[in-house]
Amino acid sequence: MQDSILIDKMLREDWEQVREIYIEGMATGNATFQKQAPTWAEWDMSHKPECRIVARFEGEILGWAALSPVSSRWVYNGVAEVSIYVSQLYRGKGIGNRLLNSLITTSEENGYWTLQSGIFPENISSIALHKKYGFRQVGRRERIGKMDGIWRDTVLLERRSKTVGIK
Repeated sequence: MQDSILIDKMLREDWEQVREIYIEGMATGNATFQKQAPTWAEWDMSHKPECRIVARFEGEILGWAALSPVSSRWVYNGVAEVSIYVSQLYRGKGIGNRLLNSLITTSEENGYWTLQSGIFPENISSIALHKKYGFRQVGRRERIGKMDGIWRDTVLLERRSKTVGIK
């Protein structure tokens, strides 16, 4: 199966499957502060069109990854936040590895010099995945937001490109 998985540009018609995978992530309680999946229009406005990818196998979306801007200020044009989600049916099968590796390549092709992720500390596998691809922990944001009435921390990870933004 691994050889038949295609990492591809996310299309508008992929949204329903992408949304379902996002809902699965929300249900874990350790993927996002979001409690409701956004509409396509909301999601589309908040994610960079040039950096949205999916893992496809025989027409099925197995996972997705995308970048969101961290600021509207021009100086931060090359800095973006990573979102990466894998269907619960395909976790632990290398899909996240392929998506994050491809997202890094796509981000650099599009001029991004810094990628960051805010991950719940309980999401050990996501932290390990990011570290495997050169992200380093730059901090911990304590009590950054409430979820179901409980304060949650996030671990802030960052990856600086070795090819973009070095001069």
